[in-house]
Amino acid sequence: MIYDLIIIGLGPAGLTAGIYAARYKLKTLIIGRDLGQTAEAWLIENYPGFQDIKGMELIEKFKEHAEKLGVEIMQMVPVNHIKKENSIFVVKTGDDQEFRAKSIILAIGMQKRKMGIPGEKNFLGKGVSYCATCDAAFFNNKVVGVVGGSDSAATAALMLSEHAKMVYIIYRKDALRAQPAWVEKINKNPKIKTIFNAIPKELKGDDVLKSVVIERAGKTEEIALDGIFFEIGYKPETNLPAQLGVETDEYGHIKVKPDMSTNIEGVFAAGDVTTPSEKLRQIITASAEGAIAATSAYKYIKSKGGD
Repeated sequence: MIYDLIIIGLGPAGLTAGIYAARYKLKTLIIGRDLGQTAEAWLIENYPGFQDIKGMELIEKFKEHAEKLGVEIMQMVPVNHIKKENSIFVVKTGDDQEFRAKSIILAIGMQKRKMGIPGEKNFLGKGVSYCATCDAAFFNNKVVGVVGGSDSAATAALMLSEHAKMVYIIYRKDALRAQPAWVEKINKNPKIKTIFNAIPKELKGDDVLKSVVIERAGKTEEIALDGIFFEIGYKPETNLPAQLGVETDEYGHIKVKPDMSTNIEGVFAAGDVTTPSEKLRQIITASAEGAIAATSAYKYIKSKGGD
């Protein structure tokens, strides 16, 4: 069987693309390892129609919508390889399945950056985490740190404050760059302390994490911690675009035209993985790009004589 469209990625961009593709009556398959960054969001307060909603709850609604429209979804399955054979794309998954499609949408999102400091790998799962939503409950009445100053760092700190007895935000600049609404909540929370102009240098412990060494004003100091969460940004997934010969910018973001098409005919991209690097990366913008990409894929298939 040849699908009209295979979408790689189960975040807002990929699932919205699936919803639109289904309404265009395209035979569509979505493949993804997980539900993306949205699933990790503690609380979303800026998505229209919901005053506030948990990230997992929102993305599950996206998924349910797509499934009700008949979109096939494969979750917890990575895509390892993709190539174009004449006019058909061949997609191979981690469980050795192979699928074919007339067009592709890459909605592969971004992956979290690692700090790369001594002890980070050693204490992964033993105090080091990259997902507060996943691991906050393990730190009840503990002392934890959050590294970063963005929205993700701010919301991670607020979520952790519901479990931990103390949360340190460790940030390399002199002011948080999170949305003012989040900063206001942090400033009012007595369980959160922000340490500015500080850079983590090393993680220490024995079987589990015990402390973080930070550098501030040219001096080092050690802070006792039970856990630390890194929220220092994201970098694009580059493997699949490279396999297809899709053009990217200097940061690895996929270059797209206004219709979300790439330099490879039949390949479209949507969501956080696309250019420009300084754009607003939000659920609503990813969803909009997914809708545009699906519409463009539909037009492309029709132009090639698709039914």
